[in-house]
Amino acid sequence: MQRSSQLAPAVHGRSVRGGFARRPQRAAALPPSAHVLAVQSVTKRWPRQTRAVLDEISFELRPAELGWLTGVNGAGKTTLLRIIAGLLTPDAGRVDVCGLGPNSGRREYQRAIGLLSAGSSGLYARLTVRQHLDYWARLALVTPSARRERVDECIERFTLSQLAGRRTDRMSMGQRQRLRIAMAFVHRPRMVLLDEPTTSLDDDGCTVLLGAIDEHRRAGGAVLWCSPAREHVGTSVDRTFRLADGELSADG
Repeated sequence: MQRSSQLAPAVHGRSVRGGFARRPQRAAALPPSAHVLAVQSVTKRWPRQTRAVLDEISFELRPAELGWLTGVNGAGKTTLLRIIAGLLTPDAGRVDVCGLGPNSGRREYQRAIGLLSAGSSGLYARLTVRQHLDYWARLALVTPSARRERVDECIERFTLSQLAGRRTDRMSMGQRQRLRIAMAFVHRPRMVLLDEPTTSLDDDGCTVLLGAIDEHRRAGGAVLWCSPAREHVGTSVDRTFRLADGELSADG
């Protein structure tokens, strides 16, 4: 099977034009917790570097919160997202999502997280939109009886209906980005991590994305949006986290 990039994203969200399903997403059943995401004293150093890229980073996101993680290029934003997603191990500190850690109940932890990673398309060139969404839901252990419903929801929500049967190597960059975002939501995770999600999106695509995030939050999920600029984040950010010189400052 030919693949259009090296690595797939990990499996582990205003009104919207074009219309999508208004029914709130039902997040996966997980242990109760006062927070959706808790990052506690996370530290990461790269070999042969004297300064830590992340130095005792701590913050939380609660149900229905939208957090914006910002900082200059190279500040460590993507590194932090990869640690939260369980793709990278910190040198110190811990992360939990809905009371679960990446090394305890790993399958449940991965089901609780939806990740859109930056810099890698994570798509198979010969698979269609519907096949990608079905495959991602299957990796997240969505039952066969529920997969079709969730795939159909995402196809409608992210205005992919006319592309559902199209291979990704015959799609534009913006269309592929909409699919990649849909893949982060298809298994109804509690925590959605979005690394520069508006890359290649037009205005309509940004509107659809913001609508999906609003719906995810209404269902009690949380979102961490990572980007150097706030241009497309919207006005409903609950907390702002700024990374600089390995340290985190928070507003809100």
